[in-house]
Amino acid sequence: MPAITVLPHPEYCPEGARLQAPTGTSLCEALLDNGIEIEHACEMSCACTTCHVVVRQGYESLNEPSEEEEDLLDKAWGLQPTSRLSCQARLGTRDVTIEIPRYSINHARERH
Repeated sequence: MPAITVLPHPEYCPEGARLQAPTGTSLCEALLDNGIEIEHACEMSCACTTCHVVVRQGYESLNEPSEEEEDLLDKAWGLQPTSRLSCQARLGTRDVTIEIPRYSINHARERH
């Protein structure tokens, strides 16, 4: 199983993390399954950018982004050449390193 290294994020993962998930799993699903509560306002339907991540290593191992995903990414805060929507990026066979941007398009959110 490929490993996902999550770089430290002050809110979601202060110490960083290393987790494993089966090939074909979306990055968002893998994060949520491992207790990293990344935002996903559209419930992983590729309709927002709140689950935006920057892939620091292993980008080429992920599935290709769709045109719809690329169009949405244009609205993401902190867009980088290796940005992906974690709900759409599916693990390949190699390890990846990701960074969750400090902010999302939702600058303020409620906690229930």
